[in-house]
Amino acid sequence: MKSAFATLLLTTALTFPGLAMARQVTMTTQLSNYGGDGAYVALYVTDASGAYAGSLWMAGGKSKYYKHLTDWYRATGGDTAQINGITGASVGAGRSLEISLDLTDALFDAGYTLHIDAAVEDMRDSPNEVVVPLTTEGAGTPVPGRRYITNFTYDM
Repeated sequence: MKSAFATLLLTTALTFPGLAMARQVTMTTQLSNYGGDGAYVALYVTDASGAYAGSLWMAGGKSKYYKHLTDWYRATGGDTAQINGITGASVGAGRSLEISLDLTDALFDAGYTLHIDAAVEDMRDSPNEVVVPLTTEGAGTPVPGRRYITNFTYDM
Protein backbone atom coordinates (compact mmCIF):
# COMPACT_ATOMS: atom_id res chain seq x y z
CA MET A 1 0.00 0.00 0.00
CA LYS A 2 2.82 2.40 0.91
CA SER A 3 4.53 1.75 -2.44
CA ALA A 4 1.26 2.36 -4.26
CA PHE A 5 0.84 5.69 -2.47
CA ALA A 6 4.39 6.77 -3.31
CA THR A 7 3.88 5.77 -6.93
CA LEU A 8 0.65 7.77 -6.94
CA LEU A 9 2.57 10.80 -5.65
CA LEU A 10 5.10 10.40 -8.46
CA THR A 11 2.51 9.99 -11.18
CA THR A 12 0.12 12.61 -9.83
CA ALA A 13 2.83 15.23 -10.08
CA LEU A 14 3.51 14.14 -13.65
CA THR A 15 -0.12 13.92 -14.73
CA PHE A 16 -1.93 16.60 -12.74
CA PRO A 17 0.61 19.19 -11.56
CA GLY A 18 -2.20 21.48 -10.44
CA LEU A 19 -3.38 18.91 -7.88
CA ALA A 20 0.01 18.36 -6.24
CA MET A 21 2.68 20.86 -5.37
CA ALA A 22 5.34 20.06 -7.96
CA ARG A 23 8.49 21.49 -9.39
CA GLN A 24 10.24 20.97 -12.68
CA VAL A 25 13.42 19.00 -12.20
CA THR A 26 16.01 18.56 -14.95
CA MET A 27 18.10 15.42 -14.61
CA THR A 28 21.33 15.09 -16.57
CA THR A 29 23.19 11.81 -16.84
CA GLN A 30 26.59 12.07 -18.57
CA LEU A 31 27.90 8.73 -19.80
CA SER A 32 31.61 7.98 -19.99
CA ASN A 33 33.39 6.76 -23.13
CA TYR A 34 33.23 3.12 -22.05
CA GLY A 35 33.74 1.76 -25.60
CA GLY A 36 30.56 -0.28 -26.02
CA ASP A 37 27.02 -0.18 -27.35
CA GLY A 38 24.35 2.17 -26.08
CA ALA A 39 23.50 1.95 -22.39
CA TYR A 40 20.15 1.05 -20.91
CA VAL A 41 19.49 3.30 -17.93
CA ALA A 42 16.67 3.14 -15.35
CA LEU A 43 15.96 6.06 -13.00
CA TYR A 44 13.77 5.10 -10.06
CA VAL A 45 13.00 6.22 -6.53
CA THR A 46 12.96 4.44 -3.17
CA ASP A 47 11.45 5.72 0.07
CA ALA A 48 13.21 6.29 3.40
CA SER A 49 13.00 2.58 4.26
CA GLY A 50 14.50 1.56 0.89
CA ALA A 51 11.22 0.32 -0.60
CA TYR A 52 10.57 0.92 -4.29
CA ALA A 53 8.42 4.03 -4.79
CA GLY A 54 8.26 4.40 -8.58
CA SER A 55 10.10 4.69 -11.89
CA LEU A 56 10.90 8.04 -13.41
CA TRP A 57 12.51 7.12 -16.74
CA MET A 58 13.92 4.23 -18.75
CA ALA A 59 16.41 4.75 -21.57
CA GLY A 60 16.35 1.77 -23.90
CA GLY A 61 13.38 0.35 -25.70
CA LYS A 62 13.93 -3.42 -25.93
CA SER A 63 12.33 -5.12 -22.94
CA LYS A 64 14.51 -8.21 -23.29
CA TYR A 65 17.39 -6.16 -21.82
CA TYR A 66 15.49 -4.81 -18.81
CA LYS A 67 16.53 -7.78 -16.65
CA HIS A 68 20.08 -6.43 -16.84
CA LEU A 69 18.97 -3.36 -14.88
CA THR A 70 19.12 -5.74 -11.95
CA ASP A 71 18.07 -3.66 -8.94
CA TRP A 72 15.27 -1.93 -10.87
CA TYR A 73 14.17 -5.32 -12.22
CA ARG A 74 14.20 -6.87 -8.74
CA ALA A 75 12.18 -3.96 -7.32
CA THR A 76 9.55 -4.08 -10.07
CA GLY A 77 9.56 -7.74 -11.01
CA GLY A 78 10.28 -6.52 -14.53
CA ASP A 79 6.78 -5.06 -14.80
CA THR A 80 6.90 -2.96 -17.96
CA ALA A 81 3.76 -1.11 -16.81
CA GLN A 82 6.15 0.66 -14.39
CA ILE A 83 7.73 2.42 -17.36
CA ASN A 84 4.84 2.67 -19.80
CA GLY A 85 5.08 6.02 -21.55
CA ILE A 86 8.38 7.08 -19.99
CA THR A 87 10.95 5.36 -22.20
CA GLY A 88 13.46 6.74 -24.61
CA ALA A 89 16.27 5.39 -26.75
CA SER A 90 19.38 3.88 -25.19
CA VAL A 91 22.20 6.36 -24.55
CA GLY A 92 25.49 6.09 -26.45
CA ALA A 93 28.93 6.14 -24.87
CA GLY A 94 30.11 9.69 -24.20
CA ARG A 95 26.60 11.09 -24.69
CA SER A 96 24.29 12.63 -22.14
CA LEU A 97 20.69 11.98 -21.25
CA GLU A 98 18.76 15.07 -20.16
CA ILE A 99 15.18 14.79 -19.03
CA SER A 100 12.84 17.31 -17.42
CA LEU A 101 10.03 16.09 -15.20
CA ASP A 102 7.49 17.67 -12.89
CA LEU A 103 8.08 15.97 -9.53
CA THR A 104 6.01 16.37 -6.42
CA ASP A 105 7.60 18.44 -3.64
CA ALA A 106 6.85 15.54 -1.26
CA LEU A 107 9.84 13.65 -2.73
CA PHE A 108 12.39 16.24 -1.63
CA ASP A 109 13.93 16.44 1.84
CA ALA A 110 11.73 13.53 2.96
CA GLY A 111 14.14 10.59 2.79
CA TYR A 112 13.53 9.58 -0.84
CA THR A 113 16.52 8.38 -2.86
CA LEU A 114 17.06 8.38 -6.62
CA HIS A 115 18.77 5.29 -8.04
CA ILE A 116 20.19 4.79 -11.51
CA ASP A 117 20.89 1.29 -12.82
CA ALA A 118 22.89 0.95 -16.04
CA ALA A 119 23.64 -1.93 -18.40
CA VAL A 120 25.50 -2.23 -21.69
CA GLU A 121 25.25 -5.19 -24.08
CA ASP A 122 28.21 -7.59 -23.77
CA MET A 123 29.54 -5.67 -20.76
CA ARG A 124 28.95 -5.93 -17.01
CA ASP A 125 25.66 -4.74 -15.48
CA SER A 126 25.93 -1.84 -13.05
CA PRO A 127 23.11 -1.82 -10.49
CA ASN A 128 23.04 1.29 -8.31
CA GLU A 129 25.41 3.02 -10.69
CA VAL A 130 24.33 6.27 -9.02
CA VAL A 131 22.51 6.64 -5.69
CA VAL A 132 21.60 10.14 -4.52
CA PRO A 133 19.23 11.42 -1.82
CA LEU A 134 16.57 13.76 -3.21
CA THR A 135 17.24 16.99 -1.33
CA THR A 136 16.89 20.63 -2.28
CA GLU A 137 20.47 21.13 -1.05
CA GLY A 138 21.80 18.46 -3.43
CA ALA A 139 20.43 20.18 -6.54
CA GLY A 140 23.19 21.17 -8.92
CA THR A 141 25.81 18.97 -7.24
CA PRO A 142 27.39 16.40 -9.59
CA VAL A 143 27.38 12.82 -8.28
CA PRO A 144 29.90 10.41 -9.85
CA GLY A 145 28.82 7.08 -11.28
CA ARG A 146 30.59 3.78 -10.68
CA ARG A 147 31.13 2.33 -14.18
CA TYR A 148 29.29 3.81 -17.20
CA ILE A 149 28.16 7.19 -15.87
CA THR A 150 30.69 9.98 -15.47
CA ASN A 151 28.29 12.04 -13.38
CA PHE A 152 24.66 12.80 -12.67
CA THR A 153 23.07 16.09 -11.62
CA TYR A 154 19.56 17.32 -10.99
CA ASP A 155 18.51 20.95 -11.06
CA MET A 156 15.29 22.59 -9.92
